[in-house]
Amino acid sequence: MKESSNLSFSEQSLQKVKEILSRYPQGKEKSALLPLLHMAEAEFGGWLSPEVMDYVATILNIQPIEVYEVATFYSMFNLKPTGKYVLEVCRTGPCCLRGAENLLDKIEEKLGIKVGETSADGLFTLKTVECLASCGTAPMMQVGDKYYENLNEENIETVLQSFRNN
Repeated sequence: MKESSNLSFSEQSLQKVKEILSRYPQGKEKSALLPLLHMAEAEFGGWLSPEVMDYVATILNIQPIEVYEVATFYSMFNLKPTGKYVLEVCRTGPCCLRGAENLLDKIEEKLGIKVGETSADGLFTLKTVECLASCGTAPMMQVGDKYYENLNEENIETVLQSFRNN
């Protein structure tokens, strides 16, 4: 595997890359793209810069555009720096029917940002995402690996304050 002169996974991560690549037949290394993008995002500052995506392409011996296509398709990848907490509010049908748009308005008002922006204190980035499969407890948002469900304009303030207190 070739490595960029400016960028490299840690030794521990390189071992994990080798283990992941071993799962796929020779010539099918591109199948490891999603797990490698997750690793790269975690190791290189929580987002995928063009340099990081180029590095992943080099590891997989694919064209950088193939990495960009995948990284830009999935909302789970961040393509610019984010706040400490990424608020991913579901805005598909059930969540919208139960107040997701009002919830977004309230979050924007409380944080002084719009969707796609990061708060001035660097704590919060607000995103909208497609269905997070919690329709019965709509509206909801995901922060990291945790779901916050049955949200409304009142209890969202408590949720936001809990992040500020951490």
